[in-house]
Amino acid sequence: MGPNYSISTACATSNFCILSAANHILRGEADVMLSGGSDSAIIPIGLGGFIACRSLSQRNNAPHKASRPWDVDRDGFVMGEGAGVLLLEELEHAKDRGATIYAEFLGGSFTCDAYHMTEPHPEGAGISLCIENALAQAGVRKEDVNYVNAHATSTRAGDLQEYKALMKVFGQNPELKVNSTKSMIGHLLGAAGAVEAVATVQAIRTGWIHPTINVDNPEKEIDMNIIVGAQKERLDIKVALSNSFGFGGHNSSILFSPYVESNDN
Repeated sequence: MGPNYSISTACATSNFCILSAANHILRGEADVMLSGGSDSAIIPIGLGGFIACRSLSQRNNAPHKASRPWDVDRDGFVMGEGAGVLLLEELEHAKDRGATIYAEFLGGSFTCDAYHMTEPHPEGAGISLCIENALAQAGVRKEDVNYVNAHATSTRAGDLQEYKALMKVFGQNPELKVNSTKSMIGHLLGAAGAVEAVATVQAIRTGWIHPTINVDNPEKEIDMNIIVGAQKERLDIKVALSNSFGFGGHNSSILFSPYVESNDN
């Protein structure tokens, strides 16, 4: 019976929902919140709009190879559909009812590029500001972040600008690993952040980070020791970052970590 509403911030929507829900719990306005996103935009007007923006891949002869973040031959994103929902809960409330706690939500941030309707800032300024604000808000040291589920949609400009921002903030972290869920499932638009948050939590739970497929010929700026390639990898995640960005200059970053009861205080 607490807050109940929808948010629309393009492809950053789900992260906006997750962080807004967490803030309601922090302010004592709710004990439990369901948050996430769903999208089903593979219809003529949905496809037509992104075609007009020249955002979609035209690799129609090999659709299984079309979503290829950070690859030299990427030519746009592949639309997907789906939904993801997280149940966020105040810690003592969860413990009192004996809930299984999959991960701890640490915090996050929103920013706006204030640059262009569809193009990211060329130096990733809004993205790096968003990540730095998220770390400050959550009280997390940048050297503790060793996994990033990147936005990485397979667009010409966006992939490199995000990578530049990540290297600016985390480039000195020798343990850093980065992957792209969209390489395998396409871009779920407003649902992308929620599904990727689930993937991030699953990586924390299992100790496995999933592959990034189709990076056959990486851009010269990309360090493939950082990017998870065609095979999944083991990683003991300390803190995980999940990014989602959207048209209109929307940026969002959220942080998760393993839940350790001894850290409650």
